Amino acid sequence: MSELIKIFDTTLRDGEQSPGATMNIAEKVRIAEQLEKLNVDVIEAGFPISSEGDFEAVKEIAKKMKRSQVAALARTHLQDIKRAWEAVRFAKYPRIHTFIATSDIHLKYKLHLSRQQVLKEAVRAVRYAKRCCDNVEFSAEDATRSDIDFLCQLLEKVIEAGATTINIPDTVGYAIPSEFEKFIQTIQRNVRGIEKVTLSVHCHNDLGLAVANSLIAVQNGARQVECTINGIGERAGNASLEEIVMAIRTRNDLLQFHTRIIPKHLFATSRLISKITGMVIQPNKAVVGANAFAHQSGIHQDGILKEKLTYEIMTPESVGIPKTSIVLGKLSGRHAFRERVKDLGYRLSEAELELAFKRFKQLADKKRDIYDEDIESIVVEEVLRVPRRFKLIYLNVVAGNVTVPTATVQMEIDGQLMQEAGFGDGPVDATFKTIKKITRTKSKLLQFAINAITSGTEAQGEVTVKLEEKGQTVIGQGADTDVIVASAKAYINALNKMEFKKQKLVGM
Repeated sequence: MSELIKIFDTTLRDGEQSPGATMNIAEKVRIAEQLEKLNVDVIEAGFPISSEGDFEAVKEIAKKMKRSQVAALARTHLQDIKRAWEAVRFAKYPRIHTFIATSDIHLKYKLHLSRQQVLKEAVRAVRYAKRCCDNVEFSAEDATRSDIDFLCQLLEKVIEAGATTINIPDTVGYAIPSEFEKFIQTIQRNVRGIEKVTLSVHCHNDLGLAVANSLIAVQNGARQVECTINGIGERAGNASLEEIVMAIRTRNDLLQFHTRIIPKHLFATSRLISKITGMVIQPNKAVVGANAFAHQSGIHQDGILKEKLTYEIMTPESVGIPKTSIVLGKLSGRHAFRERVKDLGYRLSEAELELAFKRFKQLADKKRDIYDEDIESIVVEEVLRVPRRFKLIYLNVVAGNVTVPTATVQMEIDGQLMQEAGFGDGPVDATFKTIKKITRTKSKLLQFAINAITSGTEAQGEVTVKLEEKGQTVIGQGADTDVIVASAKAYINALNKMEFKKQKLVGM
């Protein structure tokens, strides 16, 4: 039977210590609500003594959480603990988390205290916290660089003082998994009363080993892991919550444990943290990165299309990503190209497909990113040679908050120039109504979407429209630095496809 591993999320405390990741109260509350939706066991909401803002944020989060425990961090100073309790006491399930450094490096250069002074300080702090709250966690900062005998002695004393969770931080990401395994085993053997408390680990990622160290600790008795969304935190960050959770879930054959996390909310939570902190997620980030379920190699694409298990050890849907992404480029093969053409609605003969694939490869050698619009352009204009009955010649739009939006459109239809003007509820609506008036078409607009292909104020906008007429639907796309022009191009592109479809030259 698998054992429960508690997930202690410190995104709002340690994660906020990432340079540039400071959050306001409203943002912290929003993240806490998402973390509770994700079903984390403990939310470390902040460090109340550090600022009035942090105190208020912890207090607000404590009031709002219904299921998750809410922890407040405090040094061993009594005023820290008192302030932490004042903030977290509103929680349904409050926790005080107090800490002090135990390594000789920190004692000598930071604290200027002896080992005995640190031991006495730690015990006093835990006893005081215990009078405020039954749920008390103690952390030995820089534990992995501490003298193991002194550390075990101190841990035994804080357990006697009332600590319910004992946390072993690898504060500077110094430990190697094999070393950390022995370290945890030594604590398990030598600390009297350790079986009565929850053993926790908090690993940093300075050597890229935070997740590995966390998992080896779990295999050796740790039953709480402290981590952050996207692995954000001091310096190189913390152990990544999503990686730990999915490692346990995916390798349940070796890691016979479980968490309460609801994985389908991982992707949305990751994106929320990225948006609020402004910290971009690296594309190759495990589990939630843009490339985590993207395949560009032709060999990989062929395998994925035949059986996803060939190159995916978990499904994108399991972490909240809609689907696998087949990225078409110069490394893509015929199988992936054929499937994409089919997804776009075109049915080509083998000869037509071969011609389209050859042209696609030529384009891929020149263009890094191949969009569906590029493939459609190849298929429609170069292979099937769909006649463009409608062509945009000129577009002028007048709009504003005191002006009725007006569009003047000039088009070439069957070789003849035609021009009309029309009004609408906005510049795009006016443009579409005018085009519809000129072309005398009856298609109904089902969908309209704008996407920025590039970044910056001069970004190229890609517009996608979906039209329906007599049960038939088509998708049109257009790109331009002016989104109104891009919208007109997309609408006309769709109209041309609809005309072509009516002639039954293409099955879409």
